[in-house]
Amino acid sequence: MRIASPGHAAFAIMMIVLGALGFFHPELVSLWNPISVNVPAHDFLVHLIAVISLASGVGLLVHPIAGIAARLLLTTLLLWLLLMRLSNFFFQPVFAACWSVFPLLLMVAAAWVLYVWFAVGRDRNHLSLISGNNGLRIAHFLYGLSLIFFGIAHFVDVKDTLSLIPHWLPGHLFLAYFTGCAFIAAGLATVTGICARLAVTLSTIQLALFLFLVWIPIVAKGSNDPFQWSETILNAALCAGAWVMTDSYRDGVAAAGRG
Repeated sequence: MRIASPGHAAFAIMMIVLGALGFFHPELVSLWNPISVNVPAHDFLVHLIAVISLASGVGLLVHPIAGIAARLLLTTLLLWLLLMRLSNFFFQPVFAACWSVFPLLLMVAAAWVLYVWFAVGRDRNHLSLISGNNGLRIAHFLYGLSLIFFGIAHFVDVKDTLSLIPHWLPGHLFLAYFTGCAFIAAGLATVTGICARLAVTLSTIQLALFLFLVWIPIVAKGSNDPFQWSETILNAALCAGAWVMTDSYRDGVAAAGRG
C-alpha cells in the first residue's frame, strides 16, 4: 500500500506518539485524559486507550491491516466521545465541557475519513450509510462543528487568547477576533459545503500557525509546565487531523491508499 496522503502519514505517526506518551505521561494526552478516578477500571482504561492508539497508528501504515486499524480507531474514539465525554457534558462548566468534546470530535472526523479510504467491500456494501461519500459527508460535518466551536472559544475566552499571541505581532485584539471569525467561517463553509475545500485548507494552515507561532516557541524555551506541553501535543494532533480532512477533498487520494 502506498501512503494515501501526507495527512494520512502524519495522522498515523501522531497516533503512535500519543499512544507512546499514554504509557509514560498520560497527563500530556488531553485528547482522552484525564479519566475520572471514579470510572471503573480507571488504570486499565488509561493503558487500553494508549495501546489502541499505538496499535492503530502502526496499523494505518501497514497494507494488510490498514482497514482494520482505521475501523478500530474510529470505533474507539467514537465510544470514548460518547461514554467518557458526552456523558459528563452537562455536569461541567459549558466552556470546559466543550473543550473536552470538540478537539476529540475533530479527531473522530479524521479517523472517519481514514475509515472511508480503507473500507473493504463488506463495509461499502453493508455499511453504506457511514462509508463512501456518506461517510465523508459525516466526517466533514463533524469537522465543521469543531471549527465553529474553536472560533466561538476565541470570543468566550478572549483574555487567554490574547495572552497566547506572540508579542512581536501587532494588533493582538484584532488577531484574536479575526482568527475566531476565520474558524467560524471555515466551520460554516465545511458544514454547508460552500467553498468547503478552500475553507478546510485554510483552517489547517491556521491550526499549523498556532502550533509553530504559539506553542512550539513556548515549550522551546524549556517549559516544565505540563499544561503547555499537553496543549502543544494537542495542537499537533489537531493539525494532523485537519491535514487528513484537507486531503479528503483531493481527487484520487482514497484510491492511492488502497493501491
